[in-house]
Amino acid sequence: MYQKNKSKLGTILSLALCALLISLAVLFVLNRQYIVDQITVWQFKPSTEVVSLVDRAGMNDEGKFLYLASQPKLDATSDFNKECDRVEKTTSILGCYNNLKIYIYNVTDPQVDGVREVTAAHETLHAVYLRMNQSDKTKVDKLLESEYKKLSVNKDFADLIAFYDRTEPGQRYNELHSIVGTEVASISPELESHYKAYFSDRQKVVALSVKYISVFKANKARADDLFAQYNTLGTSISAKTSQYNSDVQTLNGDIASFNARAANGSFDSTAQFNRERNALINRSSTLEAVRASLADDIARYKQIYSDYNQIATESKKLYSLLDSTLAPSPSL
Repeated sequence: MYQKNKSKLGTILSLALCALLISLAVLFVLNRQYIVDQITVWQFKPSTEVVSLVDRAGMNDEGKFLYLASQPKLDATSDFNKECDRVEKTTSILGCYNNLKIYIYNVTDPQVDGVREVTAAHETLHAVYLRMNQSDKTKVDKLLESEYKKLSVNKDFADLIAFYDRTEPGQRYNELHSIVGTEVASISPELESHYKAYFSDRQKVVALSVKYISVFKANKARADDLFAQYNTLGTSISAKTSQYNSDVQTLNGDIASFNARAANGSFDSTAQFNRERNALINRSSTLEAVRASLADDIARYKQIYSDYNQIATESKKLYSLLDSTLAPSPSL
């Protein structure tokens, strides 16, 4: 009897163990990515600087977890380009999500403060999108498309998405998910609710995005204004100069005629002589004022040209900060 009970107990324990193992296997399959992420986070030893990026970008614990699960790496050397390849040479790549890892170009110049934080959050949202199931993606994609329709009236935004459509075909919503999440302040409540799973304050990263992008926009606006002034003033100077030269030529002819008439005594009276002479003097004074005005315009024209070149130089330096192809080789 004891042997039978022992046999039954053994069978029950075996079945229970099998059930437990099956449950664990199912649990692992269903949560495989989370388990892998958790192990990765436990093993990953990020620097304080790496961690500070998502903290400053307003991401919450879940967002930070997925960021660290992507083993983010800051790199200011040419090695960055090995992981983040540029499809079009005219654009700068600030980061990428490649082989489940985040790479961030380490731009530390205070003029573009915030660019690393925005990049970190942008790439983390790629990690988020990758882990979403198809049902959630379909729902979020519809919300993103609605946002795109509202935002595409802005040419810069439409051009940006067109760039991604061209360089990363099939990744439209993946990119929209990261761009809208980090750069657009006002979005639908449904989409905002989605991002709240990863941000404690999404407006922080949006503010950083606006901050560093505004530096480039301000330079462009100033350059465009100077260029317009330069062209308008140049056209005006050309027209004024042409008229001035014509008027000088006419005046010189009239003066020569006046002098010839004075030499052969053609004037009927001293009064006529003085009247015509004063008229010529007044015309000469008027032309001298025009000449002085032209000189001022030309001086201003040259200053505008100088200011434009200065802005162009500053803009070139700013863009070079974001150009990883100019990065030095890694030190040995």
